[in-house]
Amino acid sequence: MDTKEVLYQLRIKNGLSQDALAEKVFVTRQAVSRWETGETVPNTDTLKLLSQLFDVSINTLLGAPRKLVCQCCGMPMEDDSIIGREQDGSLNEDYCKWCYADGIYTYHNMDDLMDVCVKNMVNETFTEQQARSYLKALLPTLDYWKRYDTLSDNGQFEEFKNQLIREINQLHIEGLPTVETLYALDGKTVNLAYTLPNGKTVRFLDDRKTYLGSQLACTFGGERCFGVVAGMDFLLVCTYEKDGVNPELVLYKKR
Repeated sequence: MDTKEVLYQLRIKNGLSQDALAEKVFVTRQAVSRWETGETVPNTDTLKLLSQLFDVSINTLLGAPRKLVCQCCGMPMEDDSIIGREQDGSLNEDYCKWCYADGIYTYHNMDDLMDVCVKNMVNETFTEQQARSYLKALLPTLDYWKRYDTLSDNGQFEEFKNQLIREINQLHIEGLPTVETLYALDGKTVNLAYTLPNGKTVRFLDDRKTYLGSQLACTFGGERCFGVVAGMDFLLVCTYEKDGVNPELVLYKKR
């Protein structure tokens, strides 16, 4: 779609009049009208405001003229829902949400990233060796790894992950094995609904965010697994059956 069609559909979808949209992005109603007729397009600053208002990428607003590829892992970003976010919630179109979350780069070792990617790439027609060879050639060409010395946080994020791991292991939860690493996890995947004693259900996470966590087999055996999820201000431990079925909250703790 052209920019004019994208803006019109987003405005209608969000129940906004031209006047209301104009007020939210600090322009006149006439400016909005000209966008929707294709006479003009929003300037860069206004595109940023529209991106935040509608929660879509600037690339989407412009009719998706560019093929977005994560500059850390190389994954095509064909859906705005997998684009990374800055700390203020705005989208960063250079990275996927597994490699960049809340303004922080989540991978600082190419081998660690490769191990995670390979698990998701291997199938009946694409072997582990083929996947590793592909990534070894691709990753060094991506902007993040080419500029790693400039973009790196000098190990601060890795230390944060290690601190979370220490705090989780210090909980000494019965049946939970020692946590050795945490991975970037999609909020939509780990935001499970827990049933409270009063019968109501509650969710603690945000579908749009990326968290650190891991899945671990219970040391007692059985079909239930432990799920560990952590963020800047909380720790969450739960158990569930395959594919997150019948989740039970073990602990939710503010840090």
